[in-house]
Amino acid sequence: MEIDPRRLRFLVAVARSGGILAAAEQLGVSPSAVSQQVARLERETGQALIRRTVRGTVLTPAGATLAEAGEEVERTLNLAAVRLDAAGASLSGTVRVGAFESFLRTILVPALPRWRLQHPDLDVIVAEAERDVLMRRLRTGHLDVAVIETDTDETARLPASVVEHHLLDDPWRVVAPVGALESADLEGLRGSSVPWLGVADSEASARAIARVRRGLGLGGVVKHAYFGLQTALALVAAGEGVALAPALALQGLTPPGVVVLEIEGLGVRRIVARHHESRGPTPGPAVTVTSLVSQEAAAHGGADPLG
Repeated sequence: MEIDPRRLRFLVAVARSGGILAAAEQLGVSPSAVSQQVARLERETGQALIRRTVRGTVLTPAGATLAEAGEEVERTLNLAAVRLDAAGASLSGTVRVGAFESFLRTILVPALPRWRLQHPDLDVIVAEAERDVLMRRLRTGHLDVAVIETDTDETARLPASVVEHHLLDDPWRVVAPVGALESADLEGLRGSSVPWLGVADSEASARAIARVRRGLGLGGVVKHAYFGLQTALALVAAGEGVALAPALALQGLTPPGVVVLEIEGLGVRRIVARHHESRGPTPGPAVTVTSLVSQEAAAHGGADPLG
């Protein structure tokens, strides 16, 4: 079997957007071009990769496996690109990096002491904020790099001159009271009498929960409302509801009375770094720091509270 890796981005786009039309819009090509590339992949692999349903296009198990491989290729190429951009650049000056809590706590902040030793002329200033605030600060020049979270099928329209680097796919997990689900699968979620917890609309988990609940055919009624993950876990431990949380964010936080479940079909939280395009002859500080952040994220790619 010989697979043309250039075609994988079309299958990855279908997986992320949930359909041929949406994938075509995301890639800036015609729907027929997407269909043709996927069809050629199917001929190359000898397997059906997508299946059309009344709700849109879904990947077959073989398609999901190949799309995951395509995302791995994408991560590798993105990391190579930022490393090449940063090659020969001087790691000096002050770089302001904004990110959300779990990325700061588990990846960025632990790297600061090592960077300080390795690059004494580099001063990385971090700021914690929500996605909308991070992007506003990036646009207005108050941040050099913004690390943000998006849900599986979100497509981004980036501001002019802003570029994006994929850092990490962080799988969603169900957090539930012990014994709340009869089975650790989507049917168990659908049949559970425990309500879903409400979460602030600005959070990627809100979009993920809405997506999963739509797929399960559940209504829009939720109980309570939280912003921080620790509040959600406290509510779950009290038996008040179930929620989705990213695996990375759960590291070291799961309290007694809460079970973390890996359920197929939940999707991932995509973590990306955004910065303004470097216009000079050499990469700017934001590019070099993005390279450091990419390497840290790649080193954490396998972290999971289940394992």
